[in-house]
Amino acid sequence: MKWYVAKIVFKICTAGRPQFDEHLRLISATGFEEAFLKARILGLTEEDHFINDNDQPVKWEFINVAELLPLHELTDGLEVYSQIKETEEAGQYVHYVHQKAASLQLTYRPAF
Repeated sequence: MKWYVAKIVFKICTAGRPQFDEHLRLISATGFEEAFLKARILGLTEEDHFINDNDQPVKWEFINVAELLPLHELTDGLEVYSQIKETEEAGQYVHYVHQKAASLQLTYRPAF
């Protein structure tokens, strides 16, 4: 079996502006075709619709598998995904990343 990272994209349909959720999932398969099919099946089975806390309908619609990357071996520190971010507001982006890191540190609770 081989390991792959799949980017599965969903559209979140609400009364507000369109949103998209990108999931990165590990897929174990014998080859690329099987991994792609398994990723698509994951996306389709995770479609959902419900009423949110504001009594508004919400629909999670599977769009497709946007990327499928093979992992040659699983090792500590292995890069599983990379994306270059371009922005006009570099300072704001750096601040955002620092805020996310601080939030992770504050919410981490070790399992004892």
